[in-house]
Parts: sequence; C-alpha cells; structure tokens
Amino acid sequence: MSDTNFDVVIVGGGPGGYVAAIRAAQLGFKTAVVEANHLGGICLNWGCIPTKALLRSAEIFHYMKHAKDYGLSCDNPSFDLDAVVKRSRGVSKQLNAGVGHLLKKNKVTVIDGWGKLAGGATGARKVAVEKDGKAVTTLTGKYVILATGARARELPGLEADHKLVWTYRDALVPNTMPKKLLVIGSGAIGIEFASFFNTLGAETTVVEVMDRVLPVEDPEISAFAKKAFEKQGMKILSGATVKGLKRGTDSVTCTIETKGKTEDITVDRVISAVGIVGNVEDIGLEGTKIKVEKTHIVTNEWSETDEPGVYAIGDLTGPPWLAHKAEHEGVICIEKIAGLKGVHPLDTSRIPGCTYCHPQVASIGLTEEKAKAAGYDVKVGRFSFIGNGKAIALGEPEGLIKTVFDGKTGELLGAHMIGAEVTELIQGYSIAKTLETTEEELMHTVFPHPTLSEMMHESVLDAFGKVIHM
Repeated sequence: MSDTNFDVVIVGGGPGGYVAAIRAAQLGFKTAVVEANHLGGICLNWGCIPTKALLRSAEIFHYMKHAKDYGLSCDNPSFDLDAVVKRSRGVSKQLNAGVGHLLKKNKVTVIDGWGKLAGGATGARKVAVEKDGKAVTTLTGKYVILATGARARELPGLEADHKLVWTYRDALVPNTMPKKLLVIGSGAIGIEFASFFNTLGAETTVVEVMDRVLPVEDPEISAFAKKAFEKQGMKILSGATVKGLKRGTDSVTCTIETKGKTEDITVDRVISAVGIVGNVEDIGLEGTKIKVEKTHIVTNEWSETDEPGVYAIGDLTGPPWLAHKAEHEGVICIEKIAGLKGVHPLDTSRIPGCTYCHPQVASIGLTEEKAKAAGYDVKVGRFSFIGNGKAIALGEPEGLIKTVFDGKTGELLGAHMIGAEVTELIQGYSIAKTLETTEEELMHTVFPHPTLSEMMHESVLDAFGKVIHM
C-alpha cells in the first residue's frame, strides 16, 4: 500500500477494535485496523453471536417439546444439528460483512494480516504487518491501540484435542450430538453450552471448582439456577475438580474429585470452559515498557499502557471480559485521545453481565454479600416471577428479581435477576445506576402493564416495605 501513515493504528478488529476505529474516524482521525482473522473478532464469529443463535434454536426446541402447555400440538419434535449449526454460522457471516461495511462507510483502512509493535518514538509508533509469515507493510501511527483479545485457557492434562475434548470453538460447530457430555467450568460460557446441549437431549454434567454454579453471581441467584438446571436433568458437581482425562476411541473417562471423594464418569465429549488468557504473544511487547500481569496488559483508567502512545482495550486487559465493556472502552480511549470534554473513565460497577442459559441470568453492581462486606446498611428487595401476570401468560413463572440498596442514601447498589428475558430487562437497572437513581425515583417511575418489567418496580418497592403484588 502506498500510504502507511495514520493518526491511529488499531491492532485487532473485534468489538473493541472496530468500534474504536469507527469512533476515531468520526472524530477526524485517519485510522487503520489490522485484523488477522475475522472482522468482529471472537465475539461476533466464535462467541457471543453464534452461541446466541444456537441457544435460540434450543429455546424453540424446548417450546416445541412443551407445546401442550400452550394448547398446541407438536408430535415427536426433532432437530437437525447440521442445520442448527449452519444457521448459527450464517448469522455470524452476515454480521461479519456488516462490520466490514461500517468500516468502509467510515473510511477506515482495513489491512488483512498480523500486526505487532515494531518500535518508534512517541508520535511515530510503528506496526509491522505480516501475512502467512511474509511481511505485508509497516504502518506508522501517532497512536497505537492494541485490541488483540483473548483465547480459551487450557489446563495441564485437560488440553483440547478438538475431537473428544472441545473448546468453545469446537462446541460451536459440533460434528456429532453427544449422548453424554461433561462441561468443565460453570461460568457464562460453560453454562450456555451446557444449556444448549442439555436442551437438545445430551445427558449433561457440569463440574465447577468453586462452591456453587455461576460463581460470580449473587449466591441466591446461583442457588436458584442450580435448582432450575437440575430440574432440567443437568447434573451439577460444585466444589469439584477434574483430575484427569482418559481418552478412548470415541469417549472420554473423566476422573472427578469432589470433597475428597473420587469418581469416574465416561462421556462422549468434554467441553473445557475454564476461563481465558490474553493474546499477548507475538504482538511486539518485548523491549517496551508495557506490563503484563496474569496474561493481560496493565493499563490506567484511560486504557494507556506504560509505553507512550500505546493503548490497550478489551479482553486483552482486565475484567470484566465482555464485548460491551470492550466497545465502551474503545470509545472512551479515542475520545480521551481526541481531548473531548466530558469523557469519564469506565466504571465497571455499571457494566451488566448476562448469561443466556435457560433460565437466563443477568446482573449489575454489588451482590448482597459484597455490599454488606463493603459496610453498607443494606436493604434488599425481591420479587418472584410467579407474582407477575405477563410471566404467567408466557408460561415462564419461575424466576426472581433481587435488588440491593444502600438503606441510608437509597442508592441502587446492585440488581440480580434470573428468569425469562432478564438479559433484556437488566438495561433498566443499568440506566438507573448510570443516572445514580435513588429508590424514590424508581418507585415514582411508571412501568407498563402487563410486562415483565413490572417486577423490577416491585422488587424496589419490596426493599423498602412497599411491595404491592406479593
């Protein structure tokens, strides 16, 4: 390419990278994105989006099996796994093309290749780009943003072989429907895949090293989730570790230790979902001042590394490792570089988390346990789905909305939800936290009837002894 000088060079075209690029272009920066694989990154191609497409198919299959509950008939419902996967891949392909269109529309230069820092002083950072081991070009940017993302963590002895032991990428394109499945890890990724395969009929066991399923959630929500999963036929082993895997021709015997007792479980496939590690290798960090801790780049509140002119965003940096966090981080980073007024550092307590299992789980802010540990005078409200007309009409009467407040100031400290469509409802509490809304303002808010959102109102009322419908 003839022109290799840019204001901003972004290494990585995932949610953080491409959003930062678009915002940079909007602000008049000459911008380039270097992407080695797929625009949209893991989230769009191998994570958030395709898993939701799979889970949607599973959800519809669930309703087909329960058609009688709605006065309908659907005899002997079945599924075509290849067609389910094909639909999921098609959704990702469509959105991948959409990202390319957005970058082109905003006049962002996209370079196909692997980018890494190649030296240079402040004001003239260089990024070398390679493709298939051959040099493509070297870009010069006043600012460089590293957004190379993360990949699945692999534990010694439990490494994926992509045939019997799957990573999330393998689980997205299964070539067989396992009759028996073991999932290692009950975070969002593990539980979503467990929910998908369990709904389609796999005898599913989940092993979690912590003392409860979905361990980052409020303990009350975790307990509710465990009961719901077990009711669906899932086996949950908490406080357990997989000590070894003995791989056969078409099965795996898993040795599991729970509270000092060991048992062997033989399954067709294993999914390893034990966290992520940052993609910090081979991106030119050597010889720079950039610090790496536990495989993730250290930055300040503006995404600046210790190397002048170099920034890092998204899963490459600290938690929470979420696409929407990466996107917002990218915008903040660029707007700070541009010197815009009113730019605020990212407040992670205002970032919602969602898990798209059945039932769905969503949360924001402090759990009751953590709020008490922080010294707050805590008031807690709860409202069950069984008390909501819309939930009953939907045939989804199992669920809970829990709110946590500072009893002295009325500040909303956290909200924790499980049940139908809570991943859509949580944004209401996200707005409330961003606006620093008090319990009084939430109480004075009129929620439409009949909606699931009414439960959000009732949970607030319950925290202060004013609940109506329970």
